Amino acid sequence: MWKSAIFLVAASLASVVSGLGSSCTAALTPTAAAGDPHWMQTITRRGKSAYNANPSTYKPYRNVKDYGAKGDGVTDDTAAINKAISDQNRCGQGCASSTLSPGIIFFPSGTYLVSTPIIPFYLTQLVGDAKNKPTLLASAGFNGMAVIDADPYIPNGGGAEYWDNTNNFFKSVRHFKIDTTRMPATTSATGVHWQVAQATTLVDIEFDMNQDSNTAHQGIWMENGSGGFMSDLTFNGGKFGMWVGNQQFTVKNIKVRNCQVGVYMNWNWGWTFQGVDILNSGIGFQVNTGGTTQANQSAGTEVIIDGRIENVQTFVKTSAASIGSLNGALLLDNIQFINVGNGVVDGSNAVKLAGGTTTVRQWAQGNKYWGTTTTPTYVQTTINAPAKPTGLLDTTTGYIYSRSRTDYPNYAASQFASVRDAGAVGDGVTDDTTAIQNFINKNWGCKILFFDAGSYYVTNTITIPTGTIIVGEVWTTVIGGGSNFSDQNNPRPVIKVGNAGDKGVVEISDMVFSTRSGSAGAIVIEWNVADTAGQKATAAMWDVHIRLGGYTGSGMQAGNCLKQSGHAVAPCTAAYIGLHITSQATGYFEGTWVWTADHDLDDAGQRQIDIYTGRGIVSESANGPVWLIGTASEHAAIVQYSFVNSKNVYAGLIQTETAYYQPSPGAPSPFTLSTTYHDPTFTNGASGWALNIANSQQIYIYGAGHYSFFSNYDQGCLTGYTCQTSIVKVGSDSSNVYIYGLSTVGTTYMLNVDGTGIIKQSDNRNGFASTATIWTSTTSTRKRMRIEGRKALANDSLADIAAYARM
Repeated sequence: MWKSAIFLVAASLASVVSGLGSSCTAALTPTAAAGDPHWMQTITRRGKSAYNANPSTYKPYRNVKDYGAKGDGVTDDTAAINKAISDQNRCGQGCASSTLSPGIIFFPSGTYLVSTPIIPFYLTQLVGDAKNKPTLLASAGFNGMAVIDADPYIPNGGGAEYWDNTNNFFKSVRHFKIDTTRMPATTSATGVHWQVAQATTLVDIEFDMNQDSNTAHQGIWMENGSGGFMSDLTFNGGKFGMWVGNQQFTVKNIKVRNCQVGVYMNWNWGWTFQGVDILNSGIGFQVNTGGTTQANQSAGTEVIIDGRIENVQTFVKTSAASIGSLNGALLLDNIQFINVGNGVVDGSNAVKLAGGTTTVRQWAQGNKYWGTTTTPTYVQTTINAPAKPTGLLDTTTGYIYSRSRTDYPNYAASQFASVRDAGAVGDGVTDDTTAIQNFINKNWGCKILFFDAGSYYVTNTITIPTGTIIVGEVWTTVIGGGSNFSDQNNPRPVIKVGNAGDKGVVEISDMVFSTRSGSAGAIVIEWNVADTAGQKATAAMWDVHIRLGGYTGSGMQAGNCLKQSGHAVAPCTAAYIGLHITSQATGYFEGTWVWTADHDLDDAGQRQIDIYTGRGIVSESANGPVWLIGTASEHAAIVQYSFVNSKNVYAGLIQTETAYYQPSPGAPSPFTLSTTYHDPTFTNGASGWALNIANSQQIYIYGAGHYSFFSNYDQGCLTGYTCQTSIVKVGSDSSNVYIYGLSTVGTTYMLNVDGTGIIKQSDNRNGFASTATIWTSTTSTRKRMRIEGRKALANDSLADIAAYARM
């Protein structure tokens, strides 16, 4: 299903492009023959790492066969693969993090036999041939944690690992089959050990595991971290498809076949699963619950939206017995059961949701709030689900619409144009503004614009016309700087995507957009384009990040912005807004991280730094749709996510952190509040808002983790949950707002309506975090009751009727 959807979108590009670049005679359509190698294997490589110690010889791209891998299923390819990854002194064991040695490791189609783990170093992408996925085959005597080990434990290291799991950024694995079936059934054979943090992705991976009754195989093992996004994963057999624990993650489009347990959730603060297909398995989700104190953390929140569950004994099995109050939060939304034994079973084996053949529109476990009600109602029952707008949905399935990332397998290398071949230098010093703009103007609409690895410095706005496809190479970086971006009283975009009123195709993947020191007036991305009429998600980004400060080339590092060092403010000011979605725009954003640096990635000690950004993501899309899937926004001074004058937004999971330096200076300093961008006012002390919703309608948030860990770099405030007063603000002028799985850390109030604190963290302790399973706006709740009250009385059980009455 995923591949066909990608092909249909690719095939339709020519029909939705209006206008072409100056060199073009015809619109872009795929021309690669079925037997052609993937373009990644044959395209001319010109990429560089601008700040590497040896920039003229460093190779960002590596083909494993160039290092001796055979891919014949017989030769042990482990050493060759790891040599391709580690060559040229990249960031492995002993290197906490580095942006100086990016690596994209390409695997042509074939079967690669491995006997010990493949270790992706920091800032590494492992990419298989998307036309014919290669297989990573574990040998019968495989020795190690996992076929791919993203954070190895150091032998005799007392539990120490290569990288700090909450700072293990910038890793991607996509387009593989991972086969552990040669290993004995009773060994803990694991496909991927994925203990990672933000800007990490697993995409388009099939796990083949032993299917014996005594199997101990597992597809993914994750015991810690702070992620992250993964999608389009298939698990065949095994004891566990996924055995996971991490602060937060978004998982989209998973298929589970013949697993004993599809997902074992050990602990979290909040995970969102979107698009779950489980067939012929024992338990869909086995959830470790019952830990409601910091000392006894278990799985805090599961949000599961859109699923098809067939021939499964139990869909959700929790470990703790129900106690009539918050004991782990759970939301099910639009889940189809076909021959399911039980829907939800607790730790005492009591059935809380029946199975059978039916569709669960919405079922919740946990504390529910609505409007300005300050006292929670505990629910463990079917509840009244909102009718989501069709603009957000795939109308053939009724699911939230999604588009999976593609690596353009149907296009030939000749259909790509290189920005370096067009004259851009990418050395982080040369002003590449004119070269990049000329390159775009010449080739948009008839070529895929390939931004070779490098750091491209620009001093004026780069405009990306509607009809453009941009592909980076292991997070190619564009850095805006200079006087044009210095004035917060005159903000202007570094990257301008389309013009107001434009409709059509824009696709951007594998890029980092950034700024240089003193860019208080930079809007890093201004997103103006809307979807082609009658189509959805034609304006989209995947694995595109906004990274502000904290790396070589930014001019904002430990040397001049070290925390509490009395440094000047202006040189440490990074941006006015990270991502601005304007009023006529729509957008599909997947796996995007807007990060104002809290530490220096290229400092050996990862010392903390003060970097100032005004706002993270601001959306003013008047009609939508806007999808924010697996996104995060951290450390802006005023607000991380702001939905103002917006309509038809789906966001899940969204994750934020408040700036560590606050309240010194306090919000909004060093910026001033703007009426133009509808900044929220502050009734939550001197700390920025995680989420602001004002004058908006039909806002659907499925999973939110909002954290305040510090007060002026001191974590003593965590003990009393006083790092800030409140963290989410919803205006009473908004309606049809639904927030599910709201988890917060370090804040006294979890949510305000206008200036009044509504949800107290103290009423919602759920481990280290506090969780409200549901908050809905009063207007929307009452309206739904008026419309559906008679239907509820006619068709629902007494328990359901009672649930409606409590709304």
